[in-house]
Amino acid sequence: MLVSRIFAPEPAAASFRLWALTGALRRLGATVSVLTVRPTDAVARTAPTGPGVDLPDGVTLSRWPVLRDTTGVVRGYVQYMSFDLPLVLRLLVARRPDVVVSEPPPTTGVVVRAVCALRRVPYVYYAADVWSDAAASTGAPPVVVRLLTVLEGWALRGAHATVAVSEGVADRLRVLGVDDSRITVVRNGTDTEVFTPDGPVEPQADGAPYLLYAGTASEWQGAEIFVDALARVRQTVPDARVVFLGQGSAWPAMRAAAEGLGLGPESTGAVSFVEAAPPEGAAAWLRGAHGALVSLRPGQGYDFAFPTKVFAAVACGTPVLYAGPGPAGPVISQNALGTVTGYDVEEVAAAMTAMLVAGGPDAGARRRLGEWVRSNASSERAGDLAAAVVRSATRPD
Repeated sequence: MLVSRIFAPEPAAASFRLWALTGALRRLGATVSVLTVRPTDAVARTAPTGPGVDLPDGVTLSRWPVLRDTTGVVRGYVQYMSFDLPLVLRLLVARRPDVVVSEPPPTTGVVVRAVCALRRVPYVYYAADVWSDAAASTGAPPVVVRLLTVLEGWALRGAHATVAVSEGVADRLRVLGVDDSRITVVRNGTDTEVFTPDGPVEPQADGAPYLLYAGTASEWQGAEIFVDALARVRQTVPDARVVFLGQGSAWPAMRAAAEGLGLGPESTGAVSFVEAAPPEGAAAWLRGAHGALVSLRPGQGYDFAFPTKVFAAVACGTPVLYAGPGPAGPVISQNALGTVTGYDVEEVAAAMTAMLVAGGPDAGARRRLGEWVRSNASSERAGDLAAAVVRSATRPD
């Protein structure tokens, strides 16, 4: 059984990660039930078919209505509780599973540990990040940070096994008291059946050259740096554009910044915002871009994160411009997947300009990038590795 406040078809790393795990578990012959939330109306309209909609045999999906923030995301303590409190009953009345897989936030992990202990069912914690660290770095009150640390540690230590999405996350889990023997690192992958170099290009992408930021843009990602940098880029490439595809809590501030610089949709349109698209739509946008933009603001508690959007872009044959710290930079540099800069407007502007002037990769370069992801970072491979961890935690009959 999988338990998550987000699941396909909602476009997010967690959705793709859990969908890949679902497929891998089915390949092992397991039946899979998923307890999740109802998608927004916008997502339901744009994704009438595909992952999370067209379910393979042996997969059942139970969705629950939840509260969302103003951007449509299940984000915030009240929103989390709207999922976690009903989850207690949903887990109690469900047919007893062999194992439960829990995603963050830690409040969900606490519910899972409590109910699984009551029903004597093992569970696996899929640790995409460390929430107590993030809370501390964003200035949350000390009492909140301490409480979150206690809850997160308790949820993690009760797990039969833990999947960490990076070595950095694994290190933090050890600090929280998780035994090293229970931690397996499985880096996120991307769907190489959807994200491919060959395929349709988004019709709106025709015309002026553009760089694409695809995915969630929240405070810790700091994607507004690309808005600030574009004002400098257009001094050299006057028709340059940046497209933000997705959603996120930082969108209102980025819209305001773009309008303030005369770049927003209400002025020149050099910066545009397109609501979240299904994976096929995101792939079409990526194929038309001269480059993909990815950022990570330093010092926000996520310096160890590896943004999955890196692999989605490269799988489409689109080089990445990565601004920020963390493990993504060395992978991009060592494998010639794009350009890496510090989180600095001048550095970012120079790299954006170079990408646009270069005119985008040729067909051969696109094929090389796509092949690298298929060989090294496919979601199928990641799903198989995570499924092996889940299978090892299954309760004996």
